[in-house]
Amino acid sequence: MIVRIASFGLIAWILGFAWFGAFLPQPLDGRTTDAIVVLTGGGGRIDRGLALLKGNAAKRMLISGVDRSVRPVELAERYKTPMRLFDCCVTLGREAIDTRSNALETARWLKRRDFRTVRLITTDWHMRRAALELRQVLPRDVILVYDAVPSRPSLTMLFKEYNKYLLRRVVALIGI
Repeated sequence: MIVRIASFGLIAWILGFAWFGAFLPQPLDGRTTDAIVVLTGGGGRIDRGLALLKGNAAKRMLISGVDRSVRPVELAERYKTPMRLFDCCVTLGREAIDTRSNALETARWLKRRDFRTVRLITTDWHMRRAALELRQVLPRDVILVYDAVPSRPSLTMLFKEYNKYLLRRVVALIGI
C-alpha cells in the first residue's frame, strides 16, 4: 500500500514537473491595466514594464525589490527613459527581498492607490509562484493579469522553481 501511494506521488510529481516546464506562461498582449508591477531579479523585466508604460498600457508602475542604493536617475539613464516618466509614473519599491515580500509590497502599493487591475511582469519560470504569492494577499476584486518575460531556464532552474512552487501551494492549502 505504501509503495503504491509513493509510486502515485512520484508519477504525479513527474507529470506536474513536465507540465510546469512545457507550458511556461507567455507574454501578454498590449491590453491596458491600472498598474504594472515589475519584480526585479531577471533580465528584460524592467525593459518590458517601461515599454508598456511608455505605450500607455497603464497609469503607474511599481518596480518591487529595488536595492536601497539605486536612485531613479540611474535607472532612467540605464534604460534610456526620460526622467519625467520616472517622476510621474514609476515607484521604486525598496522593501521586498524575496517573492513573498514582493507580494506584500505590491498589495500595499495597490491598496494605497485603489487600483483594480494590475499587470504582473516577471520571468516565465517565476510567474506561477509570484502570481500565487500575490493572489494570496490581494483582495478578490483586483484583477491580476500575467505578462511573462520569455527566458531559457535550465533544467536545474525549473526543478528548483517547481519545488518552491509546490511547497508554497501546500503551505497555502494548509493556511500558513
